[in-house]
This record gives sequence, C-alpha cells and structure tokens, in this order.
Amino acid sequence: MNTFYTLKNQLIILGAILMCFTSQAQDIPFNCDFSAYLFQYNDVYAIDLASGNSYQVATDVTPGNINATAYNPADGFIWGSLSTPAKTIVRIGKNFNTTTYYVDELPTNGRYVGDVSADGIYYLKAGGKTYYKIDLDPESENYTQHQETSNLSLNISIHDWAFNAVDGMLYAVAKTSNILYRIDPLDGNVQALGEVPILSGLSYTYGAVYFDLSGRFYVSANETGTIYVIQSVQDLVENGVMDSNLFAFGPSSSSNDGARCPTAPVLQEICDNGIDDDGDGLIDCEDPSCSGFGNCALLVPPTTGSNDGGLESNNRLSEQINTRNFNRAKTSYSFDRSSARRMTKNDSYAQRNANSGFTLEDFIPLGIINEDEVIDASPSDLVSITNATEIYGVDYLKNNTPIASILAIKTENGVYEHTKYICDRLLGAELITVNTIDINGQSFIKSIIKNADGTYEFVLSLSAKVINNDENFAIESHWNLDQYEQDVTFYNFQIWSNSVDDLFSIGQEVLNLLETQKSISTYNNSIPPTVFVRKGKYINGSLDLQIINTNSTENVTFDAGFRTTETGEFGALNSTIDLNQDYITNLQLETGNLFDIGFRIGDGIATPDDLFMSDGPWGIDDSQTNTTVDTYAILPNDFTFNDNDFPIERNMVLKATTSSYVAAYRALTPRFKAVDLSDYNSLKFSAKGTGNLEITFVKASISNWEDQYKSTITLSNTSQNFVLPISSFQSGNGTDLELNDVVTVVFTMVSEDGTTTTKELTLENLRLSQDTLSVDDLTQDTTALSAVPNPMTSATTIQFTANQTETIQFVVYNQLGKVVYQTTHRATPGNNEITLNRNNMSIGIYFCKIISQTTLYNPLKLIAR
Repeated sequence: MNTFYTLKNQLIILGAILMCFTSQAQDIPFNCDFSAYLFQYNDVYAIDLASGNSYQVATDVTPGNINATAYNPADGFIWGSLSTPAKTIVRIGKNFNTTTYYVDELPTNGRYVGDVSADGIYYLKAGGKTYYKIDLDPESENYTQHQETSNLSLNISIHDWAFNAVDGMLYAVAKTSNILYRIDPLDGNVQALGEVPILSGLSYTYGAVYFDLSGRFYVSANETGTIYVIQSVQDLVENGVMDSNLFAFGPSSSSNDGARCPTAPVLQEICDNGIDDDGDGLIDCEDPSCSGFGNCALLVPPTTGSNDGGLESNNRLSEQINTRNFNRAKTSYSFDRSSARRMTKNDSYAQRNANSGFTLEDFIPLGIINEDEVIDASPSDLVSITNATEIYGVDYLKNNTPIASILAIKTENGVYEHTKYICDRLLGAELITVNTIDINGQSFIKSIIKNADGTYEFVLSLSAKVINNDENFAIESHWNLDQYEQDVTFYNFQIWSNSVDDLFSIGQEVLNLLETQKSISTYNNSIPPTVFVRKGKYINGSLDLQIINTNSTENVTFDAGFRTTETGEFGALNSTIDLNQDYITNLQLETGNLFDIGFRIGDGIATPDDLFMSDGPWGIDDSQTNTTVDTYAILPNDFTFNDNDFPIERNMVLKATTSSYVAAYRALTPRFKAVDLSDYNSLKFSAKGTGNLEITFVKASISNWEDQYKSTITLSNTSQNFVLPISSFQSGNGTDLELNDVVTVVFTMVSEDGTTTTKELTLENLRLSQDTLSVDDLTQDTTALSAVPNPMTSATTIQFTANQTETIQFVVYNQLGKVVYQTTHRATPGNNEITLNRNNMSIGIYFCKIISQTTLYNPLKLIAR
C-alpha cells in the first residue's frame, strides 16, 4: 500500500491523468439517512438536528483535513475536498472508507465551500468569486473530472453552501452581515435576500449548513454551535419577510463543514399538542425550536443571581452549609439588588496590574453584552464554609432583571467544589443538552439547564492556574472535578446567562482579561459526556432518572457513594444500566432510603457524567454560647408512609444542656427553597422528651421570626403519636396559616427559667397528611369508636366520646380508600351518636373515621352484609 501511495504521488507530480486510490474494495453509501454530518479536520460527528446532540462516529478518516463536504444524491456518498494531498477530493462511505481523486484544475489550498447538485455536479469554492464544477455522477463518462471553472456575480464572505432540493438553488449565509444569499449554480448569479432576523447583531462563522426535503435551511454557528432554521427559503423574495428561529443547540466547531441528504426530513416539534413530536424528550415550549412560537416565550428569561449561586451540600461541608442556609431562611433573606454596589468601567479596565497584583475584580467583563448595569452580588458568606478563599460575584441587569452572572472564586487547595450542572439536575432542574462552545479557538463545555421554575440558563465553567514561575496562566475546563490538578491555587469562573450569545461574549472577555494579566500558555479542556442524566429525583428509596444517550451506547456503569442519614457512614452502590442503544431511557434505580448520594455513569470510554443529590437536611441550632449538644443523631425511618402523605424522612435524636434554647430543624429542600404544601391539613409524628416542644413552620414570605406560625406540645418520657391540625398553628399577626411557601420546620426546646437544664428530644415518622384514613393513627392515646350493630344490615349507630364542643367530620371509606359517605356533626362533651344509613353501600368491609381538631379517634372497621 505504501508503495502504491508513493507511486500515485509520483504520477501526480508528473502530471499524469486522473488517478484513484481506494482503501477498501467495497464502500457503503449513506443512502440519504437522517443524520447531519459535521466534519472537523479529519474527524466526523453525527448530529441530530432536532435535538442538537452529536457524537463522534469516525476519527482520522484521511491523512489530510477534510472540508467542503457534501452529500451526493447521484451515488449516496459524501464527498469532500482534502488539504493533503494537494488538489485532491475524497469520496467517503458510511463505513468511513475513503477513495481519493486528483483534480489538476483545482487550486492547491483554501477549498472550504462545497455541495453537490441533484444531478451529481460538485460545486467547490475557495475564497473570492471563483468556483469549480466537478462531475460526480457515477454514470457519466466524465466521472470525477473537472467540468468548468466559473465566477460568482458577487464576492461574498461565506463558509459553506447547500443545495435546496425544492428549487435546485444554492444558499449560504454571510459572516458579519448575516445576509442570506441565493446562488444560481448555472450562471453564478448571486441574489441577496436580506438579513436573517434571528442572526441580527451576531458575528459568527456559519461553517456548516444543511437542508431538509421541505426547503428548511439549517445554519450552524461555529463558535456557539447554535443551529438556526430559516423556513421555506425557496419562497423568499429580496428584502421580503423571512421566518427564522432558533432550532437546537449543537456543538461548536472549527475547520469544519457540514453534509446532509437534502431530501431527508427533519422531525419538527409541534408546539401546542402536548407530544414530543421530534423525539428529543422535550415537549412543546420546552423545545428550543418553539421559542417565540404561539404561546411559547422567547428563550430570554431572567437568570438566578450570583448571590444565590455556587453552593450545594456535600459531606465534608454539609454542617456549615446547612447552618448558613438556615440562618438565611430564618429571616427570609433576600438579596437587595437596588442597594448593591454598581460597577463602572474606568481607565484601569483591561490594564495589567504589574505592581499591585491582580484581584478577582480585574477579571469581571464590563460593557460587552449591552447590559444596563452590573452590580456586586458577591455571596461573601461562602468564604467561611467552602474551599474558597476569595469570592467576587456580579449580576448583569437589563431592565432591572438579571440576564447573566459570574461567580469568580479563588481557591488554594484545588478547584472549587461546586458546579451548577452536577447538582441542579436532582433538585428539579433539567440538563437540556451538553455540548461545546468555541472561544478563542478553544473548545469548552457548555450546558443548557432548565431550572425548576421553567427558566433556562446557559452555563460555562473554567479555571485558571499560574504556571511557569508565575509567568503564565494555564486554563482548565472539565466536566468531572477529579480531572483538575489537585492542591494548587485556581481562579475559578462560573458563568451563566439567559442567551448562548451572551455566554460566549462573557466567556471570551474573561479569557481576554486573564490574558491581560498573564499570557495564557496552555489549555487543558475535556470533551462533554455523550451519555448524561437529563433529570432525576429521589422517591421513597429509589432514584427516578431520565438518561440521554447520544451515541447509542449499549450500557453504562453506575458507581455511587451514599449516606442513609446526615450522621451516617458512607456506603457504596455499583451496577450496570442497560440502555439498549435507546436515545432516551427512563428508569428507577433502587437505592433504599438515603440522605445524599453522589454517583457517576459512564461507558469507560467517553467523559462520564457526575451527579450529586441531597435531601432536605436535618440540622441543629446550638448557636447560643451557653448551649452544649451532648447527643445528635439522625436515624433512618422504617415507617411506611401513605401515598397521600408528604414524608419528612429520617428520625432525629437530640440531647443538649442549655440555659437558653436549643433547636433542631428540617429543611424541606436541599437549598432551603420554599415548598407549597397547601394540600395538607395536619402534621403527624411520634415524639418523646423533656418539657415543652415548640414547633414552627418557617415561611419564606415572613421575615420576622416572631410572626412565624407556632404550636406547642408537652413531651413525656414515653413516645406519643401526635396529630397537629394546621389550623392549630398560631402567629402574632392573627391570620390563619397557609402552607404555600414553607422552607423549614423548626423544633425548639427552651429553658423556661433560664437555669442550665438538660433537654432531650426524639422525633420519628414526621409527615404532613391530608387526614385520610391511616392505620398509623392507632395508638394507646386515641379514643375508640363503636358501631351498634356491627355488622350492619340497613343502618347502624356510631358511638364516641368527646372532650369538648366542636364540629367534627365523619367519613366512611371503602377498602380501596375511596370516600363513600361523609358528613359533619356538632359534638358535645360526653357521649355522642351518629346514625349511619346503609343506603347504596354494597356488601363488604368499610372504615369509619372521625376527624377532630382536638382528639385523635381510632378508625373503626365496619362490616355491611
């Protein structure tokens, strides 16, 4: 083979006629499959235009770099132009075997625009107006030979063009001007159709463009990977109305070109039918292609601010983090943007601080995304509870709304330990996609996160370290934190924005500002995972996960470390997850009850995906100087919660000495976010201990602790079951409690006379209930019901004793838990009776329950025959 290859080159030099070199005798055509193919250097990626997801399908397919790639409808192969050998084009099969052809009429370099017409003519262009026609119809006697050299009527700055199968015209979008051009392949006439509206104001290189059978034109921006669509370009007239939109968020690329069969369909999301039409797992307005259509909002929502960012719980720091969040929750802390310091661009911006050294503030971009103002939103309280030694955070505001944020963090013992994409997915957020963004010629991982509130954020993380005796910066950016160098000082940048274009601009300026202080000598960036968890949640002993598999992986390994409680030891889980090469897999992984879990999924080849999840934590408030905790333990539940309960998992044991107070608290979410519990009407639990226990629901809407809603019970040294109606919780503001924004539940024990005393508390089986029938309410402290007669035939009398006058509810359930009868009754102190007529109740077993605000009644089993 080497001898033949050398001979071929010799013949080329001698000017011999067209020679052919085939690496395999049997090539396989693509035959108009649905994928778009992105060629970068000499590697090939398959892209699903509907989702933007991509994966590498071949590497090093030719000795030279490939560009000007095109699908040939005449033979079903993809063709391209090679940088080496000179004046060479290449045919590529679906098995990525290649055949090269020498065309003497071609220029030696710079051929980066190309596509093939329906009749098999390859239109190949370098810079300037000149383009070349090569016959690639395998039935032609001039197969692979140069046919004609022509000139365009206008010199246009384009980096790819594509044939529209509907009208047979070539189309391209120019860099900077963003003008869409229609080119007549027969005479080279260029028609400017106008600026593409969705691209207005951008300055990207559009190096990969594609068509589908309906004449939709898909344009990919090299730097960000964003895929845009222009509808029905064959119907456009010069300066007419042009329908353009976002379509998907794909991978960034450089030295690239795209190829796709122009008559293959691209699945389209219908934005109002409640169905995932294009199979990417995103329904209606969730899909980027629906941005701005119908009732779907444009993808420009507000972002979360930097004052709330940069922090998730982990084992090493969980106690400090929980204390910080609890202190914020007690006062309903909210960052006040109106009083924050405003940052202004001055003469020292982007200037090297040679004498005084640099600060984190020197790396904060200003005035580059058309923001109204930039405010200091630094969460300074992170310094004492994380591995950060300095923190500087800013929010970029437009119309008083945050549109982007940066959290700049200095760490001295390795990279910063918290990233948005690792933790947010198991807290209600979704990872819509993860791919790349190209900044200053370097590929970084970008992710798109859909927050629990429905807003979207585009996220980028990078870190810089000083090397070469303080002369240079080295940049690292990885998906997995364990890929960063350990025990060195890093300057970490977490950037998020409501648009990928602003993310690109901010990220580019951060790198430029780093370069100003010290030249960047090296980059060490990882590629994104090809299999990742889009979303997940923990439900009663199992992880409910949705896994996206972009490269048809058969299976991945699952490796996890977990704790069943906050004070427990770590355990390990290992298993194999079978994905069956499916793009989307929904599954439940049994884990047993747990407090937190960190896990990794991967195929052992590509970058693995890491996630961390924590339940809402238990914690203790022992902040008083005269309070000492003797025992504090969190224990697993072995209680079976009802389906209509809101379980507050794990039991708590506390023993402390205090002359003031000691409190335990349970956050309802890991980040102390408010939860709507309006559907629940009672708090149930078992407890024992000493003295009185004050129970407080902390609402996000109340900033004054004294106005929070409280109820008090008396503990004994034996465990009792308690049912506290929500209506029994009282506030100084005199209004009824609404559980619409509960952050934490606090359990406080006070030294009533101010003397040092020992307080003990055991809490078990804590849950909020909707007060339907539950056999768990049976205790020695409840009051019995009776029915005479029982079994009943036509009617029976329910008998019970009340301690005070009140209106109670009487409810009858069948064996499936369905309410078959209910009424109210005015109970008086002493013996009471309620007559129950059988009416339409069929033969069987029923359960009778009285719901009281003051007394817990045993459910009664009633037989009807």
